[in-house]
Amino acid sequence: MTEKNTVNEQSGQVREYLLKLQDSICSALEKIDGTKQFFEDSWSRDEGGGGRSRVMEGGTVFEKAGVNFSHVYGTQLPPSATAARPELAGRGFQAMGVSLVIHPHNPYIPTSHANVRFFIAEKEGADPVWWFGGGFDLTPYYGFEEDAVHWHQQAREACIPFGDDVYPRFKKWCDEYFYLKHRDEARGIGGLFFDDLNEGGFERCFSFMQSVGGHYLPAYLPIVERRKETRYGEQEKTFQRYRRGRYVEFNLVYDRGTLFGLQSGGRTEAILMSLPPEVSWRYDWHPQAGTPEAELYESFLKPRDWLAGST
Repeated sequence: MTEKNTVNEQSGQVREYLLKLQDSICSALEKIDGTKQFFEDSWSRDEGGGGRSRVMEGGTVFEKAGVNFSHVYGTQLPPSATAARPELAGRGFQAMGVSLVIHPHNPYIPTSHANVRFFIAEKEGADPVWWFGGGFDLTPYYGFEEDAVHWHQQAREACIPFGDDVYPRFKKWCDEYFYLKHRDEARGIGGLFFDDLNEGGFERCFSFMQSVGGHYLPAYLPIVERRKETRYGEQEKTFQRYRRGRYVEFNLVYDRGTLFGLQSGGRTEAILMSLPPEVSWRYDWHPQAGTPEAELYESFLKPRDWLAGST
């Protein structure tokens, strides 16, 4: 079997997994919301490929939830994909992945994000180059220690079969990646982030991506169940909308997935699905000392070892 045939077979395996992952996540979110179902929007791209976007809006638990699958082709990798690997500039590509962002109604439920993806860069006369990327991260509006510990326990569980150094390495990468430099502020409490992963061969890397994808629901759903009945008022919603502004800033200024989608001619509605439905900005606002809003900044938006002392 040639190298190209091998890569095509591998991409087929990844695609099949990603479609099933999208199905399972959507089904679980519909079940916990209880009233709404995802609307599916299938789309195609002129240069090659397409995807299926699934969006839920106005649910009982979720104000807006989007779970997207895409598989696109192109003749030249966009700048966002070659910034760290300039030697791949000019190559054709395949890119596929599942990306999701969940914005709940209740400010005591965090926003969550997850993404798993697979790239192949190809050039005539050269072997294909492939790699995996992805991760998941949590953006609380009101911090709870037990939620943060649970989230990171699941992140560590996803990594354990692949080596003791994997969770600390990808946890640190996540802390550094989801950071708003212009605010000198973390977006949330982190989780896992990895990119350009091809060490150890395809099977090992694919297994790791599946482990990350498979641990998202066990990480997030118990937090949703724990917080969805918590009472809140307009003060909490106002703060939620304000903090969502940080989410928008990150996604439009720094996020690689957003930049890749826009630079590669992807479907704008699907790319910007991650943006929250209601958001606000306030000039030079700071929370009052001693409030739960201030505690978010003081205790939760600073990188820390959430698993210190836990087994």
